[in-house]
Amino acid sequence: MTTRGKRASAASAPPQTSPASAGTERRRNRPLREVLDELISHTRDIARRAKAMSPAELDYAQQRLEWLADEVWRLSTGEAGPPE
Repeated sequence: MTTRGKRASAASAPPQTSPASAGTERRRNRPLREVLDELISHTRDIARRAKAMSPAELDYAQQRLEWLADEVWRLSTGEAGPPE
């Protein structure tokens, strides 16, 4: 076997994490997972519709993206929520 063949097989090998740790990691911080899913969904929606959106819609979409990104940061770092 050539060195090239070994590299290709090593690159296609799955990462060395246990299935249990990978499954629980995604569920440990449910609020973060929910906000990340919402951020991804909103980003995909903007990518699909940006050219057809009005300036007001684009402005709102940008504000929502920024808010969602702030929420992801807050939830991932454990910072206190925004003042009410």
